[in-house]
Amino acid sequence: MSELYDLLIIGAGPGGLSAGIYGSRAKLKTAILDKNAEPGGQATTTEELENYPGFFNGSTGPGIMKKFAEHAKTFGTEFLRGTVDEVDFSGPVKKVHTQQGDTYESKVVILSPGANPRKINVKGEAELRGKGVSYCATCDADFFVDLDVVVVGNGDAAIEEAMYLTKFAATVTVIVIHEKGNLDCNKASAEKAMKNPKLKWVWNSTVEEIAGDELVEKVVLKNIDTGELSDLETNGVFVFIGTVPHTDFLKGKVDLDDRGYIITNDMMETNVPGVYGVGDARVKYLRQVVTAASDGAIASSAAEKYLSELETLQNDVLDVSKEKPVLLAFWAPQIQESIDSIAAVDKVVEGKNDQVGLVKLDTYRAKKTATQYKVDQIPTVVLFKDDKDVGRISGADNITPEAVEALLK
Repeated sequence: MSELYDLLIIGAGPGGLSAGIYGSRAKLKTAILDKNAEPGGQATTTEELENYPGFFNGSTGPGIMKKFAEHAKTFGTEFLRGTVDEVDFSGPVKKVHTQQGDTYESKVVILSPGANPRKINVKGEAELRGKGVSYCATCDADFFVDLDVVVVGNGDAAIEEAMYLTKFAATVTVIVIHEKGNLDCNKASAEKAMKNPKLKWVWNSTVEEIAGDELVEKVVLKNIDTGELSDLETNGVFVFIGTVPHTDFLKGKVDLDDRGYIITNDMMETNVPGVYGVGDARVKYLRQVVTAASDGAIASSAAEKYLSELETLQNDVLDVSKEKPVLLAFWAPQIQESIDSIAAVDKVVEGKNDQVGLVKLDTYRAKKTATQYKVDQIPTVVLFKDDKDVGRISGADNITPEAVEALLK
């Protein structure tokens, strides 16, 4: 069993590394757990990465990810090695188990397991990835200006990306497994694509092989009906048949959508308090290094506030309530009535510090605690005794010195 971390990040892609930077810089005890020896995730497979702000003119995915990792280490992020196969998020301390037999404990877990493009698994695909084989038009279209490329796939994403590629390439040939005119994408996109003069179509066919000496030079196509093989010269192959998130170990642990992607809000929070999701494995519009880095920064910042709330609740309320009653007052400075109500509570507690404790929480800054104790009206005063919520008064009209005295009795 390891020591207790404030922040444990599963996955060392750009989202996880960014979370590590922000977590460590905030003086949280932070570790990143990843199955690979070298951090960076899928970004390390991109030979040329020229759309991350500030990096261009020959920047590479591995090079940028190395900088991310060095940045995190500079602030004190610890790097751990292991493949996660089980997690337990049921308690205030989260437990993460690896296939190697290690167990790590943390107050907060940030999930950054990543997602991989679904591959067509043909000869030459792996060998020529980054050398003409791509899974991201936004990333790589600029490398194919005035060249000929092939798109594999015919769903919404494939056709959208194919049309995007026509802004750069001389021709874009779409390889479609269906009969002529039959596309899986929505009708509007299909009609628009059919009218694009730069788009060409090969129907009723699949890619059997991607070939080339160092760079992609051609694809070998197979006609489904006849079984006939034919060569099509091309400079690039873009595969768009979906992505696969690495979230099998999270089933039943956090909410996932029907494709297995982690569902979060705009603070990267999952449905489990203290567990966040970032990067390509999260439900989101754009999967890029820059958006993953943004996710990580947001998650760590939100986690820092979550931990601060937990510390205040535990140290100033729950622990103290074992010795004397504690009033926890939820208020909001922009609501005048709540200011007046807190003054009423102050009046009762004044001079009784040895008999009763008082903690005031701005609900805007302490949303987690307010949600945890089902505070749905501001102001609300909750009485704690022996580590438990034993009574409350809600509403400005009800929080009077007399009502507070009665609550204490």
